[in-house]
Amino acid sequence: MRGLVALRHEVVHCPLLEIEPLGDEPIDVSGFDWVLVTSVNGARELRRRLLGKPKRVAAIGQATADAFGGADLVPAVATQEGLLEELPRPAGRVLFAGGEGARRLLVDELHAEFVPLYRTRELRPAAPPEGDLVVLASASAAHAFGRLGADIPAISIGPQTTEAARSAGVEVVREAQTHDVAGLLAAVGWLTGNARTPE
Repeated sequence: MRGLVALRHEVVHCPLLEIEPLGDEPIDVSGFDWVLVTSVNGARELRRRLLGKPKRVAAIGQATADAFGGADLVPAVATQEGLLEELPRPAGRVLFAGGEGARRLLVDELHAEFVPLYRTRELRPAAPPEGDLVVLASASAAHAFGRLGADIPAISIGPQTTEAARSAGVEVVREAQTHDVAGLLAAVGWLTGNARTPE
């Protein structure tokens, strides 16, 4: 939100999701060649329940890497496809730790073991939000926003979020070129004619 405020936008925060952890038992990562985390929530949950030291970690997005405490690989394109493109092969034994219902691309392509760490629950505000533009940072948020029926155009963080938003009836007017917070801010700046980089 700070970046949007720095771009001189009035920001209305409308929580649409809450995170529910799916357990507390330790997750032993010592036998894996790669551990993959694809979201900040997944990285935090894995770090909380971590047993052993992973050999190598790949994270989608720098924020996800930071939430885990660092990563050996952060692909230039912050998608599962981008991670697959840069992950050395053969990858060996792989653990994908993420949200319940996560896309199965990494599991299928790498024959990875999958452990669900959390689920997202949709929240419904008492009244639909008002605004000129909504910023959607995940497919889950896009689905939840679409169910509100608010006629507000959207900026999406990436292709999966765009697809989810459009399938939920949300008009996507711009997709971030880089699938991270900086990309979202650049897309907002381009659309609103205020492309100043926030400090």
